[in-house]
Amino acid sequence: MLKQTIGENAGQIWQQLNEKGEMQLTELLKISKIEETEFNRSLGWLAREGKVGFYNDDENEIVFLVH
Repeated sequence: MLKQTIGENAGQIWQQLNEKGEMQLTELLKISKIEETEFNRSLGWLAREGKVGFYNDDENEIVFLVH
C-alpha cells in the first residue's frame, strides 16, 4: 500500500512540474498538498528513477524534470 501511495504522489509531483516547469521545493510541496514525509519519499522515487534534478539558486533549492 505504501509503495502505491508513493507512486501516486510521485505522479502528482511529476504532473505539477510538467505543467508549471521548474520551481522551488518549498513551493512544490505547498501546491502538491502532500504531507512532507510522503512528499520526500515520492520526490526521492522520482530522483532515483532519473526523472527529476536539483540545483541551488542562492538560498533556494530548485527541482526540475529531466527530459
